[in-house]
Amino acid sequence: MSVHTTGPAGPSGRGTGGGAGGSRAAARRTGRGTRPRFGFGLVGPRRDRHSVPLEQLEALALPVGDDGMVIGVDAEGRPAVLGINRPVPYDVTLIGGLWTAQVLALRAAATGARVAVETGRAQAWTALAQAAGGGQPCITLHDVGRVPPQGASAGSPVVVVRDCGMRPPRGRVVSAPWQSVVTLLPYLSPVAPRLLEKSSLVGVQRVSPDEAAQIGRIMGLPRQEYETLSTLADGVTLWCAQGDRQFVMTQGTDAETGLLGGARRMD
Repeated sequence: MSVHTTGPAGPSGRGTGGGAGGSRAAARRTGRGTRPRFGFGLVGPRRDRHSVPLEQLEALALPVGDDGMVIGVDAEGRPAVLGINRPVPYDVTLIGGLWTAQVLALRAAATGARVAVETGRAQAWTALAQAAGGGQPCITLHDVGRVPPQGASAGSPVVVVRDCGMRPPRGRVVSAPWQSVVTLLPYLSPVAPRLLEKSSLVGVQRVSPDEAAQIGRIMGLPRQEYETLSTLADGVTLWCAQGDRQFVMTQGTDAETGLLGGARRMD
């Protein structure tokens, strides 16, 4: 094996950089044969830095959307995502069917939230609570007015689902940081205006034409949108939040359909 040196040859035929000093110099240049640097390890190979021209930087962008749970798809087939676990109080009112509320509860539990269901029809929620969490009590059922403090935190967020009929009483457990409250109303009721006004997010499924007109007045919806509310298909919800409105189709997964059946507005 021949050895190439970088210095000129001396009288002895060896390069001026040869010997121990030359070996150390070569080692420093190549990163080979050096002692480990404490805390840093061996010097690795040297490569040019990767760079792209500024005009090509946008091509590296990734299609990252909001975080949260997927509640369905919009009119263009894109995932619609709801961030249910928030560091601020968050109230949601859904005028719709039990099926959609139960799908939301399952998907909230899948994000790591503990779900407390306040209901007067526990028999409708029992199978879901038993199936969720693989045996872990991630969905608990409570009688109306008997939801205990949940101790929500950033590491253990809570979603309270209130399924308390047409006139839900004021809840003992209210929205708080990392504790969202979802109130289900089967139809428009006398308490609906109060709930809609205080809610950060409102979902409306198929209702009668008269109810659609009332909801349109309360929510300030354009006529074309509120008239559509009486013709919505099962599983379709109009979600409204601070001037932003979106129709979303919720479709059950195989596991959700096996447990809850197909999407339906009426129970």
